[in-house]
Amino acid sequence: MKSTGEHWDRIFSKTEDEMLGWYERDASRTLKLLDQIPGWEQSTVFLPGAGTSILVEELLSRGVKLVLNDISAEALNKVKARLQGEEHDIHWLCRDIALPVPDTVPHVDIWIDRAVLHFLTDEDDIKGYFNNVRSALKTGGHAIFAEFSKTGAEKCAGLQVHRYSVEELSERLGEFFTLISHFDYTYLNPHGDPRPYVYALYKRIGNG
Repeated sequence: MKSTGEHWDRIFSKTEDEMLGWYERDASRTLKLLDQIPGWEQSTVFLPGAGTSILVEELLSRGVKLVLNDISAEALNKVKARLQGEEHDIHWLCRDIALPVPDTVPHVDIWIDRAVLHFLTDEDDIKGYFNNVRSALKTGGHAIFAEFSKTGAEKCAGLQVHRYSVEELSERLGEFFTLISHFDYTYLNPHGDPRPYVYALYKRIGNG
């Protein structure tokens, strides 16, 4: 089964956020990597699969500008409802992140992917995703990935996943990205099941 907006709309409409298999009560692992980026709180950040993550509020509280994308309109509407009445600098997108990002989207300083990339299993979709990373991210910018590791689950949310190593992430990003740091982390989902992840921080050092 391919990851589609309809599939994710059903999940986000029928499941409480706290029971989603990837739900986090805190974003400390992502913040651990962000804190290695000088001046990150003055950045524009792209979340390619924002979902209903608490990372949105965490980043906004630090004063960043956001580009929030998700394939699910239901997920984005939940986030909009949470932020209702608050003024924030947010560019909203609802699209498949394997498709080219529109030219109207501002270039960003940081790209943060938690548990999005691994849902792309078609090779053309994966290539499209990494093309978007390269087209959206400024030279000197940073990219953070948190994906199912090679020892992680083979399926999630009823979908097959593509599991990653740091070596594969580096290869797919290409020679103009350098690895800054990485670590393995085993996340316990709301059902108590272990989900091994690989976290990695890259810096873009050139164009290509």
